[in-house]
Amino acid sequence: MQHCSIEESQIREKAEVLVSRMSLLEVFSQLLHSAPAIPHLHIPAYNWWNEGLHGAARSGTATVFPQVIGLASIFDPSLMKQIGSVVATEQRAKYNAFSRLGDRGIYKGLSVWSPNINIFRDPRWGRGQETFGEDPYLTGVLGKGYIQGLQGDDPYFLKVAACIKHFVAHSGPEAGRHSFNALVSAKDLAETYLPAFKVCVEEARVNGVMGAYSCVNGDPCCGMPMIQTLLRDTWNFSGMFISDCWAIRDFHQGHRVTKNLVESVAQAVNAGCDLNCGCEYGALESAYKQGLILESTAREECVRVMMTRLQLGLFAAETPYDDIAFDSVDCDEHADLCLAVAEKSLVLLKNEDDFLPLSPHACLRFSVIGPNADSRKVLWGNYHGTSSRNVTILEGIRSLVGEPSRVRYSEGSALDKSNVERLGEMNDRLSEAVTLMQMSDVGIVCLGLDESIEGEMHDDGNGGIAGDKRNLLLPECQRNLLKAVDAVGKPIVLILLSGGALDPEMERFGNIKAVVQGWYPGQSGGMAIARLIFGFCNPSGKLPVTFYKANANLPDFSDYSMENRTYRYFLEEPIYPFAYGLSYTRYEYSDLVIESQAGVGLQISFAINNVGKVGGEEVAFAWCHTPDKDAPIHPVLCGFVRVFISAGETTFAKIHIPYDRFSVVSDDGTIRSVSGPWDLWVGGHQPNELGNFLSGTKTIYKHCNNIHEL
Repeated sequence: MQHCSIEESQIREKAEVLVSRMSLLEVFSQLLHSAPAIPHLHIPAYNWWNEGLHGAARSGTATVFPQVIGLASIFDPSLMKQIGSVVATEQRAKYNAFSRLGDRGIYKGLSVWSPNINIFRDPRWGRGQETFGEDPYLTGVLGKGYIQGLQGDDPYFLKVAACIKHFVAHSGPEAGRHSFNALVSAKDLAETYLPAFKVCVEEARVNGVMGAYSCVNGDPCCGMPMIQTLLRDTWNFSGMFISDCWAIRDFHQGHRVTKNLVESVAQAVNAGCDLNCGCEYGALESAYKQGLILESTAREECVRVMMTRLQLGLFAAETPYDDIAFDSVDCDEHADLCLAVAEKSLVLLKNEDDFLPLSPHACLRFSVIGPNADSRKVLWGNYHGTSSRNVTILEGIRSLVGEPSRVRYSEGSALDKSNVERLGEMNDRLSEAVTLMQMSDVGIVCLGLDESIEGEMHDDGNGGIAGDKRNLLLPECQRNLLKAVDAVGKPIVLILLSGGALDPEMERFGNIKAVVQGWYPGQSGGMAIARLIFGFCNPSGKLPVTFYKANANLPDFSDYSMENRTYRYFLEEPIYPFAYGLSYTRYEYSDLVIESQAGVGLQISFAINNVGKVGGEEVAFAWCHTPDKDAPIHPVLCGFVRVFISAGETTFAKIHIPYDRFSVVSDDGTIRSVSGPWDLWVGGHQPNELGNFLSGTKTIYKHCNNIHEL
């Protein structure tokens, strides 16, 4: 039984009337992502396929925020809501302008197929950059914030219609996704792969859910029983279920669970897949004539589709969003927010002897070196818009460095080829880079990947050529470059730009004084990185994923068991742990108090003292662990808060932990509460020796025999 609000009930009644006036063939036509007009009902054509992962994407000029994995490193759901609202504003502005001109094409509508709330379980996955990281709780909290920003606060109309993806248990390998069957235990489903979807459906009330290409335990995700039994019957999801693009043909071509297209379409429709991205639902008439689907089923799915169009105000005389003008696209206000967000997303991984920040006005000679130093493409990440304000790292540094300092630049190497020039010899930019290092006081070396070698695999739905990483090493040409410039003996600031964990094998190089993880930092990324290097901002980002060593004994990529994966179950020591990140100041925690709030959860309060000389934002984490046999091996994130603390000041912060965080998942997938005992920690990193060593700070701790008796 689905529980609808008064507004939803009214919308449903209107949708039912509208669909009742359609012929069956018209109903079928509205279940395709490119839906034609129905003139006699005054229904214009509409294309459901629109992207808004970290900006209004693929429809021209837009504000391009850092890639999602970078946004996750900020650990701030309220900021995610603000970003989502900006993306929705620009998407609305485009729709308002373009539809007045009769342009209702792909990427120009109001149904945004974002966010991606899959779990970044394996660092090799190319699309991990699109996610909020490896922790289910973090993913749910940030996904909820983004959805709320996208969909807006109006009780009737949606600003845009968000869609979470990809249901369910999807995280590579990319190359086999059209035929891959993920074998997932009941425990891993309930503990890892489903929680973020549940939060986004039940709490954020997301409008859409998109299925994955792959199978889970033999069921194709776009035609699996869980669409009805879990999403609709258990979580009361009343929105649209959407297939990934051309995924339904995989039922017979890749997974071979059906014999032909008509059977595949019937399985998807009967499972509750409302909208087909692709063209397979062109066979709906044949499936109906063969008795494989019922008219009532198709009409019910069309009702859900039309409910979304009504909620978007596509048939309304006016909506609260009609006055959003095109001037809001790529405006100064959005650009200012984008720069602030980019600064917060950067993670300082190493800062030996407080080498950073540097002075931009000291008498220093800087060499900016590397294939990502003056690259615009590395700013974007996949599923991006077109910014008019891209600032590369080289441009950002040059804008801040003043006389008498000097900035020189060398590409140093190609991104992943042995030579830069087509007829150039191997390592054809190496001599230039070494020469510049010899002439310099500091080298700023910008390495990593970009969306052309890390991302979604190429197929009919996208133009990418990337896919998964083969390993966690920098490309060989970049390793050669780093070795050569390090041998000069001058200090190096290493900037890594990637969608996930890389191991630059820093133990081989003695002159790397500082390391910054820049992700794919968006249109303002180069300026943000320059401002961090020269101390105009204080780094505050924390890793939303574990950075594994290149030779880590990771499970097979296709193994979906969580054993030895992510910070909760990893058995070895990583390079950098989940939730780690340095600052230009240091924070000390004290005065931990834990109080029970009857029937609600725990309230944790504590003091944070900024003992350094600069103000900064700190992300404080709460961790919990119980010795119960079904608990994860390591303490698990159960809450966090981001706070600003002035230099020399103390701030008292609070974290609310609901009681459902104090539960474990049995092997059969049953979620059960555990009253105790529990160990609780609070601090700026994971409660372990590596976190203490790398950060130079410690977490504070309390033991609770029973969380209900505090």
